[in-house]
Amino acid sequence: MRIAVLGLGYIGLPTAIMFASSGHDVIGYDIKPEVVDKINAGTSHIIEPEIEERLRSVLAKGKLRATTRVEDLRGSEAFIICVQTPLKDGKPDLSYLERAIRTVAEVLEEGALVIIESTVPPGTTEKMARLLENLTNLKEGKDFYVAHAPERVMPGRIFKELVYNSRIIGGVSEKASKLAENLYRSFVKGEIFITTATTAEMVKLMENTFRDVNIALANEFALLAHQYGVNVFEAIELANTHPRVNIHVPGIGVGGHCLPKDPYLLLANAKEEFGLIRMARRINESMPKFVADLLLEALNEANVEPSSAIIVVLGLAYKGGTDDVRNSPALKFIEIIRNLVSEVRTYDPYVDGTHKSLEEVVKGADAIVIATDHPEFKNLNWDEIKKFLRTPILIDGRNIVRKPPSGFIFKGIGRGDI
Repeated sequence: MRIAVLGLGYIGLPTAIMFASSGHDVIGYDIKPEVVDKINAGTSHIIEPEIEERLRSVLAKGKLRATTRVEDLRGSEAFIICVQTPLKDGKPDLSYLERAIRTVAEVLEEGALVIIESTVPPGTTEKMARLLENLTNLKEGKDFYVAHAPERVMPGRIFKELVYNSRIIGGVSEKASKLAENLYRSFVKGEIFITTATTAEMVKLMENTFRDVNIALANEFALLAHQYGVNVFEAIELANTHPRVNIHVPGIGVGGHCLPKDPYLLLANAKEEFGLIRMARRINESMPKFVADLLLEALNEANVEPSSAIIVVLGLAYKGGTDDVRNSPALKFIEIIRNLVSEVRTYDPYVDGTHKSLEEVVKGADAIVIATDHPEFKNLNWDEIKKFLRTPILIDGRNIVRKPPSGFIFKGIGRGDI
Protein backbone atom coordinates (compact mmCIF):
# COMPACT_ATOMS: atom_id res chain seq x y z
CA MET A 1 0.00 0.00 0.00
CA ARG A 2 0.90 3.65 -0.28
CA ILE A 3 0.86 4.95 3.28
CA ALA A 4 1.17 8.53 4.55
CA VAL A 5 2.41 9.06 8.11
CA LEU A 6 1.65 12.53 9.47
CA GLY A 7 3.98 13.64 12.27
CA LEU A 8 7.51 12.26 12.26
CA GLY A 9 8.37 12.46 15.95
CA TYR A 10 9.11 9.84 18.58
CA ILE A 11 6.23 7.62 17.38
CA GLY A 12 5.65 8.69 13.79
CA LEU A 13 9.18 8.15 12.49
CA PRO A 14 9.62 4.62 13.91
CA THR A 15 6.11 3.75 12.70
CA ALA A 16 6.91 5.01 9.20
CA ILE A 17 10.13 2.99 9.21
CA MET A 18 8.30 -0.19 10.28
CA PHE A 19 5.69 0.10 7.53
CA ALA A 20 8.41 0.85 4.97
CA SER A 21 10.42 -2.14 6.19
CA SER A 22 7.34 -4.29 5.63
CA GLY A 23 7.25 -3.44 1.93
CA HIS A 24 4.81 -0.52 1.90
CA ASP A 25 5.58 2.70 0.06
CA VAL A 26 5.62 5.33 2.80
CA ILE A 27 5.54 9.09 2.54
CA GLY A 28 6.29 10.83 5.83
CA TYR A 29 4.83 14.29 6.37
CA ASP A 30 5.99 16.88 8.88
CA ILE A 31 5.58 20.65 9.07
CA LYS A 32 9.21 21.15 10.16
CA PRO A 33 11.58 21.42 7.16
CA GLU A 34 14.64 20.69 9.31
CA VAL A 35 13.12 17.38 10.43
CA VAL A 36 12.25 16.40 6.86
CA ASP A 37 15.72 17.33 5.58
CA LYS A 38 17.42 15.26 8.28
CA ILE A 39 15.26 12.21 7.63
CA ASN A 40 15.81 12.35 3.87
CA ALA A 41 19.56 12.57 4.55
CA GLY A 42 19.40 9.41 6.65
CA THR A 43 19.79 11.16 9.99
CA SER A 44 17.31 10.72 12.82
CA HIS A 45 16.33 13.76 14.87
CA ILE A 46 15.47 11.52 17.83
CA ILE A 47 17.56 9.05 19.82
CA GLU A 48 16.36 5.45 19.64
CA PRO A 49 18.39 2.22 19.31
CA GLU A 50 18.72 1.01 15.69
CA ILE A 51 16.77 3.94 14.24
CA GLU A 52 19.40 5.35 11.88
CA GLU A 53 20.40 1.92 10.56
CA ARG A 54 16.76 1.10 9.88
CA LEU A 55 16.08 4.56 8.41
CA ARG A 56 18.97 4.35 5.97
CA SER A 57 17.91 0.87 4.91
CA VAL A 58 14.39 1.91 3.88
CA LEU A 59 15.66 5.12 2.26
CA ALA A 60 18.13 3.09 0.17
CA LYS A 61 15.31 0.79 -0.96
CA GLY A 62 13.16 3.77 -1.95
CA LYS A 63 10.42 2.75 0.47
CA LEU A 64 10.38 5.95 2.55
CA ARG A 65 10.78 9.62 1.94
CA ALA A 66 9.75 12.67 3.92
CA THR A 67 8.05 15.84 2.77
CA THR A 68 6.50 19.11 3.93
CA ARG A 69 4.25 19.29 0.85
CA VAL A 70 0.60 18.32 1.35
CA GLU A 71 0.19 17.52 -2.35
CA ASP A 72 2.80 14.76 -2.02
CA LEU A 73 0.30 12.84 0.12
CA ARG A 74 -2.17 12.53 -2.74
CA GLY A 75 -2.87 8.95 -3.77
CA SER A 76 -2.28 7.52 -0.30
CA GLU A 77 -4.47 4.54 0.56
CA ALA A 78 -3.91 4.91 4.29
CA PHE A 79 -3.12 7.90 6.52
CA ILE A 80 -1.60 7.36 9.95
CA ILE A 81 -1.70 10.39 12.25
CA CYS A 82 0.99 10.56 14.94
CA VAL A 83 0.91 14.22 15.99
CA GLN A 84 1.17 15.53 19.52
CA THR A 85 -1.87 16.19 21.71
CA PRO A 86 -0.43 18.32 24.54
CA LEU A 87 -2.12 20.10 27.40
CA LYS A 88 -2.73 23.83 27.19
CA ASP A 89 -3.73 25.56 30.42
CA GLY A 90 -4.52 22.13 31.86
CA LYS A 91 -6.83 21.13 28.99
CA PRO A 92 -6.23 18.97 25.89
CA ASP A 93 -4.94 20.90 22.89
CA LEU A 94 -6.26 19.06 19.83
CA SER A 95 -5.22 21.77 17.37
CA TYR A 96 -2.37 19.66 15.95
CA LEU A 97 -4.74 16.74 15.40
CA GLU A 98 -7.39 18.92 13.79
CA ARG A 99 -4.74 20.43 11.53
CA ALA A 100 -3.66 16.92 10.50
CA ILE A 101 -7.27 15.93 9.79
CA ARG A 102 -7.72 19.02 7.63
CA THR A 103 -4.51 18.12 5.78
CA VAL A 104 -5.85 14.63 5.11
CA ALA A 105 -9.15 16.10 3.90
CA GLU A 106 -7.29 18.00 1.17
CA VAL A 107 -6.05 14.76 -0.43
CA LEU A 108 -8.48 12.09 0.81
CA GLU A 109 -9.75 9.73 -1.88
CA GLU A 110 -12.59 7.24 -1.72
CA GLY A 111 -11.72 3.96 -0.03
CA ALA A 112 -8.89 5.41 2.06
CA LEU A 113 -8.25 4.44 5.68
CA VAL A 114 -7.43 7.10 8.32
CA ILE A 115 -5.85 5.89 11.57
CA ILE A 116 -5.30 8.14 14.58
CA GLU A 117 -2.42 6.89 16.74
CA SER A 118 -2.23 10.09 18.78
CA THR A 119 -3.51 9.75 22.34
CA VAL A 120 -6.84 11.57 22.63
CA PRO A 121 -9.78 12.08 25.02
CA PRO A 122 -12.62 9.56 24.68
CA GLY A 123 -14.95 10.51 21.83
CA THR A 124 -12.29 12.33 19.78
CA THR A 125 -11.93 9.78 16.96
CA GLU A 126 -15.68 9.86 16.32
CA LYS A 127 -15.51 13.65 16.32
CA MET A 128 -12.63 13.65 13.82
CA ALA A 129 -14.54 11.26 11.56
CA ARG A 130 -17.46 13.69 11.53
CA LEU A 131 -15.06 16.56 10.75
CA LEU A 132 -13.69 14.62 7.77
CA GLU A 133 -17.22 13.99 6.56
CA ASN A 134 -18.02 17.70 6.74
CA LEU A 135 -14.80 18.68 4.97
CA THR A 136 -15.07 16.15 2.13
CA ASN A 137 -18.81 15.45 1.73
CA LEU A 138 -17.89 11.75 1.97
CA LYS A 139 -19.31 9.23 4.43
CA GLU A 140 -17.27 7.23 6.99
CA GLY A 141 -17.97 3.50 6.69
CA LYS A 142 -18.93 3.89 3.04
CA ASP A 143 -16.50 6.23 1.27
CA PHE A 144 -13.61 6.26 3.75
CA TYR A 145 -12.76 4.61 7.08
CA VAL A 146 -11.49 5.92 10.43
CA ALA A 147 -9.97 4.00 13.34
CA HIS A 148 -8.03 4.65 16.52
CA ALA A 149 -4.91 2.53 17.12
CA PRO A 150 -3.06 4.02 20.11
CA GLU A 151 0.66 3.46 20.40
CA ARG A 152 1.78 1.38 23.39
CA VAL A 153 5.57 1.55 23.21
CA MET A 154 8.41 2.67 25.47
CA PRO A 155 11.32 4.84 24.28
CA GLY A 156 14.47 2.74 24.07
CA ARG A 157 12.44 -0.34 23.07
CA ILE A 158 10.22 1.10 20.35
CA PHE A 159 11.10 -1.19 17.44
CA LYS A 160 10.81 -4.36 19.50
CA GLU A 161 7.57 -3.28 21.12
CA LEU A 162 6.00 -2.13 17.84
CA VAL A 163 6.35 -5.71 16.65
CA TYR A 164 5.69 -7.79 19.76
CA ASN A 165 3.34 -5.73 21.96
CA SER A 166 -0.37 -6.41 21.64
CA ARG A 167 -2.34 -3.76 19.80
CA ILE A 168 -5.77 -2.22 20.42
CA ILE A 169 -7.73 -1.12 17.34
CA GLY A 170 -11.05 0.67 17.53
CA GLY A 171 -12.89 1.49 14.33
CA VAL A 172 -15.62 4.06 13.91
CA SER A 173 -17.13 1.38 11.66
CA GLU A 174 -16.58 -2.39 11.59
CA LYS A 175 -14.88 -2.22 8.21
CA ALA A 176 -12.48 0.44 9.53
CA SER A 177 -11.41 -1.96 12.29
CA LYS A 178 -10.86 -4.78 9.82
CA LEU A 179 -8.87 -2.64 7.39
CA ALA A 180 -6.68 -1.30 10.20
CA GLU A 181 -6.09 -4.80 11.57
CA ASN A 182 -5.00 -6.05 8.15
CA LEU A 183 -2.62 -3.10 7.77
CA TYR A 184 -0.90 -3.54 11.15
CA ARG A 185 -0.61 -7.28 10.56
CA SER A 186 2.09 -6.44 8.03
CA PHE A 187 4.55 -6.17 10.95
CA VAL A 188 2.74 -6.71 14.29
CA LYS A 189 3.32 -10.19 15.74
CA GLY A 190 1.56 -9.48 19.03
CA GLU A 191 -2.15 -10.06 19.50
CA ILE A 192 -4.52 -7.51 18.01
CA PHE A 193 -7.75 -6.74 19.87
CA ILE A 194 -10.72 -5.16 18.09
CA THR A 195 -13.14 -2.82 19.85
CA THR A 196 -14.90 0.50 19.32
CA ALA A 197 -13.00 3.73 18.75
CA THR A 198 -14.07 5.25 22.08
CA THR A 199 -13.18 2.09 24.01
CA ALA A 200 -9.74 2.05 22.37
CA GLU A 201 -9.23 5.67 23.41
CA MET A 202 -10.20 4.90 26.99
CA VAL A 203 -8.02 1.76 27.16
CA LYS A 204 -4.92 3.75 26.30
CA LEU A 205 -5.71 6.43 28.86
CA MET A 206 -6.58 3.88 31.54
CA GLU A 207 -3.22 2.13 31.07
CA ASN A 208 -1.22 5.28 31.70
CA THR A 209 -3.51 6.58 34.44
CA PHE A 210 -3.09 3.25 36.25
CA ARG A 211 0.67 3.74 36.19
CA ASP A 212 0.45 7.39 37.22
CA VAL A 213 -1.81 6.64 40.20
CA ASN A 214 0.44 3.81 41.36
CA ILE A 215 3.56 5.98 41.05
CA ALA A 216 1.76 8.60 43.15
CA LEU A 217 1.11 5.95 45.81
CA ALA A 218 4.81 5.02 45.76
CA ASN A 219 5.75 8.70 46.06
CA GLU A 220 3.43 9.08 49.05
CA PHE A 221 5.07 6.03 50.62
CA ALA A 222 8.44 7.76 50.04
CA LEU A 223 7.25 10.91 51.79
CA LEU A 224 6.07 8.83 54.73
CA ALA A 225 9.41 7.01 54.82
CA HIS A 226 11.17 10.31 55.55
CA GLN A 227 8.99 10.76 58.62
CA TYR A 228 9.43 7.22 59.86
CA GLY A 229 13.17 6.90 59.19
CA VAL A 230 12.70 4.10 56.66
CA ASN A 231 14.43 3.30 53.35
CA VAL A 232 11.33 3.14 51.16
CA PHE A 233 13.11 1.16 48.44
CA GLU A 234 13.91 -1.63 50.88
CA ALA A 235 10.33 -1.51 52.14
CA ILE A 236 8.93 -1.66 48.59
CA GLU A 237 11.17 -4.59 47.69
CA LEU A 238 9.94 -6.49 50.73
CA ALA A 239 6.28 -5.55 50.18
CA ASN A 240 6.52 -6.74 46.57
CA THR A 241 7.37 -10.25 47.77
CA HIS A 242 3.63 -10.55 48.45
CA PRO A 243 2.09 -12.36 45.46
CA ARG A 244 -0.61 -9.74 44.94
CA VAL A 245 1.44 -6.57 45.51
CA ASN A 246 3.40 -4.64 42.88
CA ILE A 247 4.30 -1.19 44.19
CA HIS A 248 5.86 1.14 41.62
CA VAL A 249 9.07 3.17 42.02
CA PRO A 250 9.08 6.67 43.58
CA GLY A 251 11.20 9.48 42.19
CA ILE A 252 11.63 13.15 41.38
CA GLY A 253 8.49 13.15 39.26
CA VAL A 254 6.71 11.72 36.25
CA GLY A 255 7.63 12.89 32.76
CA GLY A 256 7.31 11.97 29.13
CA HIS A 257 4.60 12.56 26.56
CA CYS A 258 2.00 10.23 28.13
CA LEU A 259 1.76 9.89 31.90
CA PRO A 260 1.69 13.60 32.90
CA LYS A 261 -1.14 14.40 30.48
CA ASP A 262 -3.14 11.22 29.86
CA PRO A 263 -5.03 11.35 33.19
CA TYR A 264 -6.20 14.83 32.20
CA LEU A 265 -7.21 13.55 28.74
CA LEU A 266 -9.18 10.76 30.42
CA LEU A 267 -11.08 13.30 32.52
CA ALA A 268 -11.44 15.92 29.79
CA ASN A 269 -14.96 14.96 28.67
CA ALA A 270 -16.17 13.62 32.03
CA LYS A 271 -19.47 15.02 33.30
CA GLU A 272 -18.48 14.92 36.98
CA GLU A 273 -15.37 15.26 39.13
CA PHE A 274 -13.14 12.28 39.92
CA GLY A 275 -10.85 13.01 42.87
CA LEU A 276 -8.44 10.06 43.03
CA ILE A 277 -6.94 10.63 39.58
CA ARG A 278 -6.46 14.36 40.14
CA MET A 279 -4.96 13.81 43.60
CA ALA A 280 -2.43 11.38 42.11
CA ARG A 281 -1.46 14.00 39.56
CA ARG A 282 -0.97 16.62 42.29
CA ILE A 283 1.30 14.27 44.25
CA ASN A 284 3.47 13.47 41.25
CA GLU A 285 3.60 17.11 40.19
CA SER A 286 4.79 18.06 43.71
CA MET A 287 7.87 15.82 43.70
CA PRO A 288 10.29 18.29 42.04
CA LYS A 289 9.40 20.75 44.83
CA PHE A 290 10.13 18.06 47.44
CA VAL A 291 13.58 17.48 45.92
CA ALA A 292 14.17 21.24 45.97
CA ASP A 293 13.34 21.19 49.69
CA LEU A 294 15.85 18.36 50.21
CA LEU A 295 18.48 20.47 48.43
CA LEU A 296 17.79 23.55 50.57
CA GLU A 297 17.92 21.39 53.70
CA ALA A 298 21.31 20.02 52.69
CA LEU A 299 22.68 23.48 51.88
CA ASN A 300 21.58 24.63 55.34
CA GLU A 301 23.37 21.67 56.96
CA ALA A 302 26.53 22.61 55.06
CA ASN A 303 26.18 26.30 56.07
CA VAL A 304 25.99 27.30 52.40
CA GLU A 305 23.80 30.28 51.58
CA PRO A 306 21.48 29.20 48.70
CA SER A 307 21.90 32.55 46.91
CA SER A 308 25.65 31.84 46.57
CA ALA A 309 25.34 28.13 45.73
CA ILE A 310 26.25 26.49 42.42
CA ILE A 311 24.00 23.52 41.70
CA VAL A 312 24.67 20.74 39.17
CA VAL A 313 21.70 18.82 37.75
CA LEU A 314 22.61 15.45 36.26
CA GLY A 315 20.09 14.59 33.58
CA LEU A 316 17.44 16.58 31.76
CA ALA A 317 15.58 13.73 30.03
CA TYR A 318 12.50 12.36 31.73
CA LYS A 319 13.91 8.81 31.77
CA GLY A 320 17.27 7.10 31.44
CA GLY A 321 18.79 6.29 28.07
CA THR A 322 16.77 8.80 26.06
CA ASP A 323 17.01 12.41 24.90
CA ASP A 324 13.30 13.01 25.46
CA VAL A 325 12.79 16.04 27.74
CA ARG A 326 9.04 16.36 27.28
CA ASN A 327 7.41 17.16 30.64
CA SER A 328 10.67 16.24 32.34
CA PRO A 329 10.62 16.70 36.14
CA ALA A 330 14.26 17.78 35.88
CA LEU A 331 13.17 20.90 34.01
CA LYS A 332 10.48 21.62 36.60
CA PHE A 333 13.04 21.20 39.38
CA ILE A 334 15.39 23.66 37.65
CA GLU A 335 12.54 26.13 37.26
CA ILE A 336 11.88 25.94 41.02
CA ILE A 337 15.48 26.48 42.15
CA ARG A 338 16.77 28.81 39.45
CA ASN A 339 15.91 32.01 41.33
CA LEU A 340 16.94 30.58 44.70
CA VAL A 341 20.57 29.77 43.90
CA SER A 342 23.50 31.51 42.25
CA GLU A 343 23.89 29.18 39.26
CA VAL A 344 22.35 26.02 37.84
CA ARG A 345 24.54 23.86 35.61
CA THR A 346 23.31 20.84 33.68
CA TYR A 347 24.90 17.74 32.23
CA ASP A 348 23.09 15.15 30.12
CA PRO A 349 25.05 12.96 27.69
CA TYR A 350 21.91 12.50 25.56
CA VAL A 351 20.64 16.09 25.40
CA ASP A 352 22.20 18.93 23.42
CA GLY A 353 22.96 22.25 25.10
CA THR A 354 24.35 20.96 28.40
CA HIS A 355 27.95 20.91 29.64
CA LYS A 356 30.23 18.63 27.62
CA SER A 357 31.78 16.65 30.46
CA LEU A 358 31.09 15.65 34.03
CA GLU A 359 34.42 17.05 35.25
CA GLU A 360 33.67 20.42 33.66
CA VAL A 361 30.17 20.71 35.11
CA VAL A 362 31.01 19.77 38.73
CA LYS A 363 34.12 21.92 39.11
CA GLY A 364 33.59 24.36 41.99
CA ALA A 365 29.95 23.33 42.53
CA ASP A 366 28.21 23.03 45.88
CA ALA A 367 25.65 20.30 45.19
CA ILE A 368 24.85 17.60 42.66
CA VAL A 369 21.25 16.59 42.05
CA ILE A 370 20.57 13.36 40.12
CA ALA A 371 17.37 13.94 38.14
CA THR A 372 17.58 11.23 35.45
CA ASP A 373 18.50 7.56 35.76
CA HIS A 374 20.88 7.46 32.80
CA PRO A 375 23.05 4.32 32.85
CA GLU A 376 26.13 6.56 32.75
CA PHE A 377 25.24 7.90 36.21
CA LYS A 378 24.87 4.56 37.95
CA ASN A 379 28.53 3.77 38.64
CA LEU A 380 30.18 7.16 39.08
CA ASN A 381 33.35 7.49 41.12
CA TRP A 382 32.14 9.79 43.85
CA ASP A 383 35.55 9.94 45.56
CA GLU A 384 36.99 11.45 42.37
CA ILE A 385 34.02 13.76 41.80
CA LYS A 386 34.31 15.08 45.37
CA LYS A 387 37.78 16.47 44.57
CA PHE A 388 36.25 18.93 42.08
CA LEU A 389 33.44 20.16 44.33
CA ARG A 390 33.45 23.22 46.54
CA THR A 391 30.88 21.59 48.85
CA PRO A 392 30.21 17.82 48.76
CA ILE A 393 26.40 17.63 48.68
CA LEU A 394 24.59 14.90 46.76
CA ILE A 395 20.81 14.70 46.26
CA ASP A 396 19.54 11.52 44.61
CA GLY A 397 16.16 11.87 42.94
CA ARG A 398 16.29 8.48 41.20
CA ASN A 399 17.69 5.99 43.76
CA ILE A 400 20.84 5.53 41.70
CA VAL A 401 23.18 5.82 44.71
CA ARG A 402 22.36 2.83 46.89
CA LYS A 403 25.11 3.54 49.46
CA PRO A 404 25.78 7.18 50.45
CA PRO A 405 29.35 8.07 49.38
CA SER A 406 31.84 8.92 52.09
CA GLY A 407 32.31 12.59 52.89
CA PHE A 408 29.06 13.79 51.27
CA ILE A 409 25.98 15.32 52.77
CA PHE A 410 23.58 12.89 51.13
CA LYS A 411 19.80 12.99 50.77
CA GLY A 412 17.54 10.94 48.56
CA ILE A 413 13.83 10.56 47.87
CA GLY A 414 12.46 7.92 50.22
CA ARG A 415 15.73 7.63 52.12
CA GLY A 416 14.47 8.36 55.59
CA ASP A 417 17.16 5.96 56.88
CA ILE A 418 19.95 8.49 56.17
